[in-house]
Amino acid sequence: MILVLAGTSDARELALRIKAAGYDLLTTVVTESAAKSMEEAGLPVQVGRLTAEDIRRLIEAKGVQAVVDASHPYAEEASKNAMAGASEAGVPYIRYERESLASPGHDKITVVEDYVQAAEVAAQKRGVIMLTTGSKTLKIFTDRLLGLPDTTLVARMLPRVDNMQKCEELGIEQKNIVAMQGPFSKELNKALYSHYGVTLMITKESGRAGAFDEKVEAALEMGIETIVIARPQIEYGTAFSDFDGVIGQLRELAAPAVG
Repeated sequence: MILVLAGTSDARELALRIKAAGYDLLTTVVTESAAKSMEEAGLPVQVGRLTAEDIRRLIEAKGVQAVVDASHPYAEEASKNAMAGASEAGVPYIRYERESLASPGHDKITVVEDYVQAAEVAAQKRGVIMLTTGSKTLKIFTDRLLGLPDTTLVARMLPRVDNMQKCEELGIEQKNIVAMQGPFSKELNKALYSHYGVTLMITKESGRAGAFDEKVEAALEMGIETIVIARPQIEYGTAFSDFDGVIGQLRELAAPAVG
């Protein structure tokens, strides 16, 4: 049995590859929508956030031979819990992370270390700011940007009830919420930037599968300044940015299921 921390489209494809290689597996995701995607692909799934202790117990209960962490590049807590849980249970940990795309060198791009720095830089620049970093860190930006003169914050996020409730609680007006499921094409990004009159876009360096290229290229072609939040710097140990590397490592660690 292989435990796969999933939730992204490339994580789902990796899980399918692991299954095709002959391994029994269990995927874990955080949201019901991600679970539905796994179920539709014929993958067993468990829903809910997991602590390190949760992961250790799951490993022991299911007889897990290895943990494959294919969580989002910015799911820092999930990765740390997976590493700790695997270590406590004494099983190998393998990290899969979509290949990083170096931010194109351009005078319109500012690369920052974290969300707080992104919000502080945005507060200096002001204007119509489109935030494409999700709801989890939304408060960091609303605390620093809402109420500033000559500043409008447009939040783009998944169309979920809890996200809309969070926007309301933090003071983002409905007219400034873009509730859509990505990934977005470059053309759609341009249309949204144009519709809202965006002068500054904030994004994470989420990789090609996260449509990073399309967001940034659209902004640059329209002369829109962009703040890119760099990925967390974590020492994963055994890590791969390709599916074959993960499968090859698994073959060294665990035999496929019989039958």
